[in-house]
Amino acid sequence: MAILMVVVLVVVLLLAFFRASIVGWLIAIAVLVPLVAIESRISDEALKTVFISLGIFLAVLGIPAIRRSLVSSFLLKVFRKILPQVSQTEQEALDAGTVGWEGELFSGNPHWKKMLALPKTGLSDEEQSFLDNETEQLCALLDDWDITHKRQDLSPEAWQFIKDKGFFGMIIPKAYGGLEFSAQAQSAVITKVASRSGTGAVTVMVPNSLGPAELLLHYGTQEQKDRYLRGLASGKEIPCFALTGPFAGSDAGAIPDHGTVCYGDYNGHKNVLGVCVTWEKRYITLAPVATLLGLAFKLYDPSNLLGAEVSRGITLALIPTDTPGVEVGRRHFPLNSAFLNGPTTGNNVFIPMEYIIGGPMRIGHGWRMLMDCLSVGRSISLPASATGGAKLAARTSGAYGRVRKQFHVPIGKFEGVEEALARIGGNLYVMDAARTMTAQEVDLGGKPSVISAIAKYHCTERGRVVINDAMDVHGGKGICLGPDNYLGRLYEQTPIGITVEGANILTRSLIIFGQGAVRSHPYVLKEIHAAQDQNNKRAVREFDAALFGHISFSLSNAVRSLVYGLTGGLIIGVPTAPPTRRYYQALTRYSAAFAFAADVSMLVLGGGLKRKEKLSARLGDVLSQMYLCSAVLKRFEDDGRPEEDLPLLHWGMQDALYRIQVAFDGVLQNFPNRIAALVLRAMIFPLGQCRKPPSDHIGHQVASLMLQPGAARDRLTAGMFIMPNENDAVGALEAALASTLASEPLQAVLDTARKAGKIKSHDELEQIAEARELGYIDAEQALQLERDYALRRKVIMVDDFAPEELRAGSSR
Repeated sequence: MAILMVVVLVVVLLLAFFRASIVGWLIAIAVLVPLVAIESRISDEALKTVFISLGIFLAVLGIPAIRRSLVSSFLLKVFRKILPQVSQTEQEALDAGTVGWEGELFSGNPHWKKMLALPKTGLSDEEQSFLDNETEQLCALLDDWDITHKRQDLSPEAWQFIKDKGFFGMIIPKAYGGLEFSAQAQSAVITKVASRSGTGAVTVMVPNSLGPAELLLHYGTQEQKDRYLRGLASGKEIPCFALTGPFAGSDAGAIPDHGTVCYGDYNGHKNVLGVCVTWEKRYITLAPVATLLGLAFKLYDPSNLLGAEVSRGITLALIPTDTPGVEVGRRHFPLNSAFLNGPTTGNNVFIPMEYIIGGPMRIGHGWRMLMDCLSVGRSISLPASATGGAKLAARTSGAYGRVRKQFHVPIGKFEGVEEALARIGGNLYVMDAARTMTAQEVDLGGKPSVISAIAKYHCTERGRVVINDAMDVHGGKGICLGPDNYLGRLYEQTPIGITVEGANILTRSLIIFGQGAVRSHPYVLKEIHAAQDQNNKRAVREFDAALFGHISFSLSNAVRSLVYGLTGGLIIGVPTAPPTRRYYQALTRYSAAFAFAADVSMLVLGGGLKRKEKLSARLGDVLSQMYLCSAVLKRFEDDGRPEEDLPLLHWGMQDALYRIQVAFDGVLQNFPNRIAALVLRAMIFPLGQCRKPPSDHIGHQVASLMLQPGAARDRLTAGMFIMPNENDAVGALEAALASTLASEPLQAVLDTARKAGKIKSHDELEQIAEARELGYIDAEQALQLERDYALRRKVIMVDDFAPEELRAGSSR
């Protein structure tokens, strides 16, 4: 009997492990139950009862028609009752976009070969030329101190260059005069510009993100495309898009801005069918100079001019700003940034129906249109701008850490500073990997709503860590604003990226898992759609298939999570060799655990999970970190597995895997149902928690590669702008780093002479002259040391001003 029970247990585990279908489970039950009954030597009458019960059970579950009639139809009614109410805007957000790699992570068994088979990211010759020439030229025109302190705007030359070279038309097809760049190219351009000027990056990226051009390309009528796209591509038209208002921020679906269908006068014509619109919007980038205003509002038709329905839903319009009643021009002042951002209002502004994007057929579809376009724009703009700023912070912090000395030692070699440098380098490596992988998803035709939220949130949050650490490394150099401060404005403006296009707090607590659990789960959305289907026969059939597939899915992930936890994932087959093999195995283990934990959370908490925001946030953290790990592994493979990058790989992976463990632990500690929490802990961490954050040794290796020129440092900061000019603050720092390294042998000669008492002077320049006179160095070497001193002094010094200069700058 004992042997039979072991056989039964093994069969059950194998069925679950290999995700058997409902048919497989029923066949196993049909074979195993009689064997157990016979082996138990029960009476004939009892045996008969067992076989009758088994026959009924198999008939109910094994014959689809009976199962649907007796089981699935009943469960569908229950599911409909417990399914939380979903607003129209929430439903449209759930339906928007596409599922990408996050679907594999939700599966519990990611197909790594699928990820590794994706083409290596890269640019076309035309795109690379634009990045190497026009983008470099634009960056050279951007003086951030002049922009943010003196002008509070880009220079006229920079504005004209942006327009003339087509920066506003990167997403517009060539047929309309645009550049028609890939998402990778757009991301690369924004990254480079952001490494020079945040104002410049925002000015370039907004017209290419969520806005009129994107909406026209996907939803505009042919007449609207012909009318506006060429002007947008050439810069003749400056676009903005107005969604956010004083009473509708993250809850954009609650916008009070409204329009009423009516007849009015337009362009000399009487009784034109159109809309009278009233709005009050704020935080609208480029609104102060916009010629075209994209506007979101709720449309009403109380006179039934369009039909019987009064409330028509969120609708989008494209309105020339010279339309009577449109108010633009005033500016906000977001954290000393100079990009043009401000409010716009209008009161009973009449617009004809032709101003509605997509025409009358798109009335009421505005929210879905926005969600689809937001997923694309958010995948590119904010991850790129955050990464560009982080590249600037990383390259300058490494160089400054080597050039700046205290106690005769480069500050970057102090362990405290080394710790900060490791975080800067490791976080940047992860950010850049996520940026490129997310943009690639767009180039492959995806509209990654969940992935875009992950990339936006984690690139801006890690960017905040990077700039904070960079400021600590630079000390006083970082806090004194002026022409030679390359970090101050970046530090000030970092919260802007964290706030816009979905505030990070709500993105983490409501969007990533809240939307991902429905959108990316292989069965949940199918179950919801079945519950919403008014055709009951079809609904039962679809719900039956989804439900029993879901049950098999959950059982499999429960067993896989336990087995992988007990074995440390060593039995998992993955397509790569060391040093990445164990990382793939760990991610597969956590994928199974995550899928199981998500199912248990939805089963136990039901609709209440929507209100458990902290729990949802932690589950979202697990999903996010798995995605970031995937991006890091893909980057390492695409780069050719360079050995010099191993410290960055190890830091990024170990940091993310540790965060996964912490997030899981937070879920388990705070799970409302304690019995379910104990079961989850036993299945996810059967042998306890073993992950550690990156070691000091790995941190030392990361910091070391940042402190000196090399291939790894260049790959880490590839794509940023560096002015090849010693009069530029960053250019001077690059020159000072090279000079410092080249002069170290000569500095050692001087140190030896000083310690021996041969050189008496205290001033460094006098010491160089004295060493030359004593014959320790020759004239050429003396010149080299003098130049090294001048460069080091230049990059260490901070700006100072006459009082009237600061008053003038403040008044401007």
